[in-house]
Amino acid sequence: MKVSLFITCLSDAIYPRVGEAMVRLLARYGVQVEFPKQQTCCGQPAFNSGYWDEARESARTLLAAFDDSDFVISPSGSCTGMIQHYYPKLFEKDPVMLEKSKRLQAKTYEFTQFLVQVLGVTDVGAVFPHKVTYHPSCHGSRLLGIKDEPMTLMQNVKGMELIPLPFAEDCCGFGGTFAVKMSEISAAMVSEKAQHVLETEAEVLVGLDMGCMMNISGNLMYQGKPVRVMHLAELLYEGVKLA
Repeated sequence: MKVSLFITCLSDAIYPRVGEAMVRLLARYGVQVEFPKQQTCCGQPAFNSGYWDEARESARTLLAAFDDSDFVISPSGSCTGMIQHYYPKLFEKDPVMLEKSKRLQAKTYEFTQFLVQVLGVTDVGAVFPHKVTYHPSCHGSRLLGIKDEPMTLMQNVKGMELIPLPFAEDCCGFGGTFAVKMSEISAAMVSEKAQHVLETEAEVLVGLDMGCMMNISGNLMYQGKPVRVMHLAELLYEGVKLA
């Protein structure tokens, strides 16, 4: 199979180690991941701000970049959700591009979805002897329905104590442009989320979306709290190396 990595803006610019962890984990199952250099932003910031023409330009670039891929995998529920739910909307009046967007939609997966649903992997053989809590990001859990996949993978990590996060479904307050346009509300939301993380007394907070990770970890750092924030791909790969 030809699997391509859609790295997303935040992962490319701030969390490149997440992409590295994904690629190295998948290589253990014989999956060689390609990286089309033509790829760019999925267009979500422009789309959410009402600039649909600009969002279409980004979307066209991605559609071309991944045209001959069998599967496209991403570490972000947010960006995957953009492709899955809004690309067909962007091109609903363009039959040719609509068909292309539906083809990309059908073969694009968030990382844990691909690992569990496509490869059938539920236990990577990881060992991670720490207390961990999990934040289910809004776009992944609500737009994509990602619930069982990350929980199954985490429950099979040996030595790890998974502690439920109070009010886990509450938004962390990032929301992309929302955090800029309504910064005071965003700050209040992330402060509340960080407090719930601290209530668990977990050593590690794990998630599936870099926007949420960046927002929550920034608040925890501001408070001087030593909670490590990781993408699940990072945790699994680190756990495999410890095994």
